[in-house]
Amino acid sequence: MNVLVVEPGFLPYEKEIPDSLSSDEQLRALQEIVGGYIEAIYPYEEDVAIVCNEEGLINGLPFNRSVPGGYGGVFGTFFICGLGEENFCSLPPDLMERFKSEYAHSEILIGAEGDKLYTLKVSSHPKQPENPPHEKQHSSPER
Repeated sequence: MNVLVVEPGFLPYEKEIPDSLSSDEQLRALQEIVGGYIEAIYPYEEDVAIVCNEEGLINGLPFNRSVPGGYGGVFGTFFICGLGEENFCSLPPDLMERFKSEYAHSEILIGAEGDKLYTLKVSSHPKQPENPPHEKQHSSPER
């Protein structure tokens, strides 16, 4: 399953969840992405879900992005996936590109009034690899 991960302060990036995992292993992999119990919200007409940490706000996770449809905003990392008949599924390539663009800018939460958020969009940083490759050490010539 290919999903789009959106972390606070970073550009969205694709992540592959192996289809070979059992249901329990897949659930744990999804929970690992968001850092806790998952909650799905459905702010779009398309068959997609935003999956986030259901306790992100009360656990003090950082504000991530505002979400349309009266949902307010998401606190902590979330991912966007497709919806199958009974389960989550890969996000189709056209929607992957759409949501990469839609969530390309980080947001700073300035204030809230009910479910209306006041945010400021800022540049996101590219996500760095978790295990960067070892760079070749160049020895400097002795003098």
